[in-house]
Amino acid sequence: MAFGRRNLAATAGMVLLAVARPAGQPPTLKEVLERAAAYVERFHQQLAQIVSEETYTQTIVNTSRFTNTLLGQPTQRLRSDLILVKPTAEQRFVELRDVFEVNGSPVRDREARLEALLHDPRGGARIDAILRESARYNIGSITRNVNTPVMPLQFLDQANQPRFQFKHIDRPRPVFADSREQPAGDAGVFRVTTEMWTIEYRERGRNTIIRRPNGDNLPVRGRFWIDPASGAVLISEMIADSGGVVATVTVSYQSEPLMGFLVPIEMRESYVRTGERITGHAVYGRFRTLKQ
Repeated sequence: MAFGRRNLAATAGMVLLAVARPAGQPPTLKEVLERAAAYVERFHQQLAQIVSEETYTQTIVNTSRFTNTLLGQPTQRLRSDLILVKPTAEQRFVELRDVFEVNGSPVRDREARLEALLHDPRGGARIDAILRESARYNIGSITRNVNTPVMPLQFLDQANQPRFQFKHIDRPRPVFADSREQPAGDAGVFRVTTEMWTIEYRERGRNTIIRRPNGDNLPVRGRFWIDPASGAVLISEMIADSGGVVATVTVSYQSEPLMGFLVPIEMRESYVRTGERITGHAVYGRFRTLKQ
């Protein structure tokens, strides 16, 4: 994953005695994070080979400091197949956006393209080609590839948690669906029940998951809204500040009856730099199993 000013380029042991937790005592942050790591591992296995259809609208606004006006440009509407795969040579899952329609016009034949990934020995090369191809449909001068819904969940992987500092927030700020700070209110706010924990995270140290195009580290921060009992993630928020571009990606999850587990249903994003703001809104549906 890359991101820059103009480029946004993822113990075993024996237990002899266990002390029961007193009834009504809340779990510790460590316990909730352990549950979240286990949940994310199960989630990746469940969602892998599941295809969803994404309807994704991007809008760009040029902010002119000379005229003090907002100069709007045409929006772009993409329809894509979205799938989570794990190439043999990769250590992590990769989410592919395979665009098949732009502003109502088909750009490729949908038939069997994703299914071919499972059987093509050059799968890694094909994945790279799809990633490059899908990124070219992003509008604006800020090129990015962090705009996929489940990408932030890798921060909760057991192997990745030591990269981050986590904090349980008792009274969190609202999370806004348009990914920009606003006064609290009913409009544009993702809702969760009060039983959910809000966990703030901040990446620390070197070897960050997201990098700038030149390879420099780009630490991220944000929040997760997590069910403390199960570790399930209801909302994810990711903020990356490259010093020239501030990116915010917020995703909401809900239960999908046909799948039997939580799936991403909406993503809101914004990319802001001097003179330019890009916003995106994606919704997900028509989940289906990829043919083996």
